[in-house]
Amino acid sequence: MTSDVIADIVADVVAATRRGSVVYSRNRFHAPWGVGFPAGTLASVHVVTAGACWLVLDGSDPIHLARGDVALVPAGIGHAIVDTPGRPVRLLTDLLGEMATPEFVIDGVGELTTLVCGGFLLDPMSQHPLTAVLPPAMHVGAEQARSTGLAAAVELLRDEVERPDPGAQAVIATLIDLLFVYLLRAWLAGRRDTGDGWAHALYDPTVGGALALIHREPARPWTVASLANAVTVPRATFSRRFTALTGLSPMAYVTAWRMTVAARLLRQNGAPLREIAGEVGYESEFAFARAFKRTIGQAPGQYRSSARSRNE
Repeated sequence: MTSDVIADIVADVVAATRRGSVVYSRNRFHAPWGVGFPAGTLASVHVVTAGACWLVLDGSDPIHLARGDVALVPAGIGHAIVDTPGRPVRLLTDLLGEMATPEFVIDGVGELTTLVCGGFLLDPMSQHPLTAVLPPAMHVGAEQARSTGLAAAVELLRDEVERPDPGAQAVIATLIDLLFVYLLRAWLAGRRDTGDGWAHALYDPTVGGALALIHREPARPWTVASLANAVTVPRATFSRRFTALTGLSPMAYVTAWRMTVAARLLRQNGAPLREIAGEVGYESEFAFARAFKRTIGQAPGQYRSSARSRNE
């Protein structure tokens, strides 16, 4: 599997499970300082553009972050960013109430740390199996980032933050979105040879190849036989290997991915259900609605109404 194909799959997962647009803040903090991010459904990314700080999660050892480091808290776990462990924190929600712009400043007598913090809401009903196995926090250091596209994205982000050019806000939001994809890819690449399920699956020629096909054409009438034939592996061998690495049978994954795509379409547009059903491989609106409710837990119409009310 090439890194571009893996990036496409990871980008698909991020796009399909996110809800709403990217939010971000530019931060200039002089020690002493501490900012708390409350628990919720917000996946958070933190990029250190100057100085150093610590990422603190309950029940885990603090993680030191230096210039060029990127940290991701993918599952909405409450956490804090502080100049030194043990520092009292102010909740980000309190700071948001005080600031009229996405630039936060905390004055102090100590050293300066600058960060870009971003995030987006996750759809609690549309979780991909990959997101379920991610650790509470992921950290990619500047040195490791240099061997991936992550370092380039960090540099672009730093430039945009430091230059208030027209359109910078839109560019920064796009770059933060891209950081999620690059960071996940870098984290997975670091575990490709460990034999760990999804990290190994994406880089496996057989399973990764099948995943790429499913993501590329979710509406195609896939069967175990057609997927095995497409990756030129005997059916029994393919099915056994796919299940071992992903934790799902090939057809269970096909259905899960179709429903994830359908959930995104229901959130994003007002297309008729029969049209969405066709886009994910169902000729029958009834069969689609039954599969969606079984997988997501709500009927498609109810899910769409709930998504709209959450975004209001």
